[in-house]
Amino acid sequence: QVQLVESGGGLVQAGGSLRLSCVASTQTFGTYTMGWFRQAPGKERECVAVINWTGGSTDYADSVKGRFSISRNNAKGTVYLQMNSLKLEDTAVYYCAAKRLITAIVRITLPTDEYGYWGQGTQVTVSS
Repeated sequence: QVQLVESGGGLVQAGGSLRLSCVASTQTFGTYTMGWFRQAPGKERECVAVINWTGGSTDYADSVKGRFSISRNNAKGTVYLQMNSLKLEDTAVYYCAAKRLITAIVRITLPTDEYGYWGQGTQVTVSS
């Protein structure tokens, strides 16, 4: 069983930045593909960023490309999401998720239901 705990959410003005963190309670963190998802009220959960086990492969949703950056520190069991140039439409609850998968290349299209572990979420609110 892997527990994921997100932090770093909050209220920020449009154009600002936030850095989300997700700490995993496993010593085999390096064997997991990690994803960041978000869900806004009335909308489906969407994957915004994914990173492979080494950090050498990443992929992003078109809506965040060039603004968000996913990274990981396997020694610390942590995955990050750096969010810059935030927009009102980035307002959502952000979740990290883990899938036991060692792969060289990751794609944003990895099915959501293949992620076996989820955090509780952290709220990000972007104001005008």
